[in-house]
Amino acid sequence: MYNWILWFHIISMVSWFAVLFYLPRLFVYHVENGTNQGFIDVVEVMEMKIYKYIGIPSFWATLISGTALIMLSTQHYGVNVFGMGGWMHAKMTLVAILIAYFFSLGHYRLKLKENTAYKSGKFFRIYNEVPTLLLIGIVALVIVKPF
Repeated sequence: MYNWILWFHIISMVSWFAVLFYLPRLFVYHVENGTNQGFIDVVEVMEMKIYKYIGIPSFWATLISGTALIMLSTQHYGVNVFGMGGWMHAKMTLVAILIAYFFSLGHYRLKLKENTAYKSGKFFRIYNEVPTLLLIGIVALVIVKPF
């Protein structure tokens, strides 16, 4: 059962990260083409569908399957992942930042829709790098378990 949940967790995480990588890029296009209303209308639909129909379900699937993996590790395998060193605490901290980042994307999506987001394309280009850095840290902690 553990391996199937791990498989599902990885698939869910990949789907969630697709949203985390692509949505800020749409925000760049949205901001930089603000005078082209036809384009904005199309991008707003894309932003909404990606966030609501892919992002939210894959977020919950990742969170629930990750929690299940921790519980199964503890209950069935006798492994307390939180007692194996600080790597899991560090990973959970990065995941918490990632969750906050995901919900910030929802916030910016609504602000862009209302035309009240006063962020530049450059801001969203830089903001688009946040999930990459977090992913590097999270995967490194899981694979290497440095402490």
